[in-house]
Amino acid sequence: MCDVSAFTLVPQAVMTETGDRLLGTLPAILQTAVLGESSEMPAGSVPVKGYDFNNGVDLNAVLQSFATTGFQATNFGLAVDEINKMLAWRLSDEPVAPDEIDIDGNPPDPEARAKVRTTIFLGCTSNLISAGTRETIRYLVEHKKVSCLVTTAGGVEEDLIKCMAHHYMGDFALKGAELRSKGINRIGNLLVPNRNYCLFEDWFSPILDEMLAEQLGATKTIWTPSTMIKRMGERINDKSSVLYWAAKNDIPIFCPAITDGSIGDMIYFHSFKNPGFICDIAQDIRKLNDMARTARRTGMLIFGGGLVKHHICNANLMRNGANYSVFVNTAHDFDGSDSGAKPDEAVSWGKIRLDATPVKVTAEATLIMPLLVAQTFAREGETPAK
Repeated sequence: MCDVSAFTLVPQAVMTETGDRLLGTLPAILQTAVLGESSEMPAGSVPVKGYDFNNGVDLNAVLQSFATTGFQATNFGLAVDEINKMLAWRLSDEPVAPDEIDIDGNPPDPEARAKVRTTIFLGCTSNLISAGTRETIRYLVEHKKVSCLVTTAGGVEEDLIKCMAHHYMGDFALKGAELRSKGINRIGNLLVPNRNYCLFEDWFSPILDEMLAEQLGATKTIWTPSTMIKRMGERINDKSSVLYWAAKNDIPIFCPAITDGSIGDMIYFHSFKNPGFICDIAQDIRKLNDMARTARRTGMLIFGGGLVKHHICNANLMRNGANYSVFVNTAHDFDGSDSGAKPDEAVSWGKIRLDATPVKVTAEATLIMPLLVAQTFAREGETPAK
């Protein structure tokens, strides 16, 4: 039992929020533990405030209110700001660097400098191509909003497969054994009939024959994952495809693990009837790293983790870090994984600049990606509301 006689009783008048007085005496410990004085908030502190639906349904205003809502909604708002900084920057914002002066001492053309923009590395895991976010990714590539895309093998083949047959909505709880007996594959709550992959094999096998012939022929072509993917984009002839627009706009798609999926299966099957195909990943690492190394300013926009996240971050190590970074994933850092690592860990490796303001949104990417694009890339060039 606590001996209340040990407390010193001090007369105390306490004002409630409504201004009523609570008269009486309180133990000193309560005055310090519960009713202690607050320091003044720093100048410019932002009050918490969400959207008021009494103002009607205004989705743009709802998303803008996220910045002052708190938790991951506020991180979303910070991510919007970070991406908009990527989009706003021009080389003309910076002083002329010594390496911009030509051999005769002439300064660079101001108009040319104003056209130099942030090199944006977009990364997405394959499930985001399997899902409806494929259309958002396609928009970014179609309209040249990004400089390159890094994805996994599934991100390449699922895009192509969707040009041939549909994926369907399913359920996370569908039983694997039942689906297997019906020749249906499950990706979360999406369903992909096995027939779709057969269609892809029928389409891709002749292209493999063609690439092997060029490798063995007069041109002695050495294929890389990105040049293979460009060839597929040139052949698909479907404007719904990410690869189609990447090939058309000369935006490289890097996929260092290109054999880790159906494409790898096709290459394996192909090797029995027509062996000898070579895919050189060394050329692509040179190309990706040089994009980062030679860029005046870089931004990383990465949805998901694993290979995609690390491959982009590591390329930016070659320039002592990216200037802008936004990560969106659900992974945590307690297990030491790169997928869950906070941006500050990448700062320690030199993959994000010391003076950068990186953002991580801990949320599922199919929810966040379309909203982020809606508030940034899709609004680029709009006149701000007064």
